[in-house]
Amino acid sequence: MNMGMRRRTVRRGISGRQLLAAQAAVAGSLAAALLVKELPGIVRELRIYRMTGGLRAGHRYP
Repeated sequence: MNMGMRRRTVRRGISGRQLLAAQAAVAGSLAAALLVKELPGIVRELRIYRMTGGLRAGHRYP
């Protein structure tokens, strides 16, 4: 038996790159779901902002 030569064990499972891609997919899908859920409120706020004059309103709406 040669003690200097070690056997390489076969790793089962996913690699770090695959894990990172899976985490990115989960984070992206959660961000997309949050955006879709909040979109009506964002549109409503933009409409109110435009009705009040936006940046041009100046001192009228402190």
